[in-house]
Amino acid sequence: MNHLELFQSTCTECSKLITRRYSTSFSLGIRLFHPKFRTPIYSIYGFVRFADEIVDTFHNYPKAELLQRFQDDTWKAIEEGISLNPVLQSFQEVVRKYNIERELIEAFLDSMAMDLTESSYDAARYNEYIYGSAEVVGLMCLRVFCEGDDAQYQRLKEPARRLGAAFQKINFLRDIRSDHEDRGRVYFPGVDFTRFTQEDKWQIEADIKEDFDAALEGIRNLPKGSRLGVYLAYKYYTHLFLKIKSAPPQKVAQERFRLSGKRKMYLLCSSALRHQLGVL
Repeated sequence: MNHLELFQSTCTECSKLITRRYSTSFSLGIRLFHPKFRTPIYSIYGFVRFADEIVDTFHNYPKAELLQRFQDDTWKAIEEGISLNPVLQSFQEVVRKYNIERELIEAFLDSMAMDLTESSYDAARYNEYIYGSAEVVGLMCLRVFCEGDDAQYQRLKEPARRLGAAFQKINFLRDIRSDHEDRGRVYFPGVDFTRFTQEDKWQIEADIKEDFDAALEGIRNLPKGSRLGVYLAYKYYTHLFLKIKSAPPQKVAQERFRLSGKRKMYLLCSSALRHQLGVL
């Protein structure tokens, strides 16, 4: 290994460490991918995680300036093919190798910027935010999984968007209290956190179910090396969804729901068995 290769591998290891520190569940799903997919997906996660941290966590710092700097450095890294920021170095390698469209990255960064100024959303802005913050991340990953097969990418594009949307909407439900109390945000259009009703909850849940139903067939048709890892993430989120559905709105508005380690292990084993038997 020469020094450039050492630099590149060190940067990708940084993205891998970020993924494992921030999301044990997502990390486990990545481990189920074919080895050729793991490093690029770690790199995408590291990029989106750090951008999200700027707007959600760095409260005592100039967030808008930091996000603008991160955005400028992202475009420079992609243009030049090099960055001394390890996260951007590993991300630009993936962008360039898999021809990830600039539009996807722009939409993501635009959604992060929305978090700096928006506190409530109408239907149009909500859909725009969902697309940029979640759907495009699924599309970036899909570009990796399809490995240059654009016809396959186009067939799976809509289900990938719907899966990302379902994940994000569940995150919004799970974090509805912290988003409101810590960040002053309510993402769901027309929903008043202080009067979160059963009707509000039913409407959101029906929307999420439609997304999940549309996503499953796409998961079944993913390239084999990515299918199990994505299916496991789907199972994690659908079981978290069932847990939230069974709770009254008052509890959802006050408690952050999680899956236990035992439940996650059960889902891992059952998903692996179903994948092996070809009955996803």
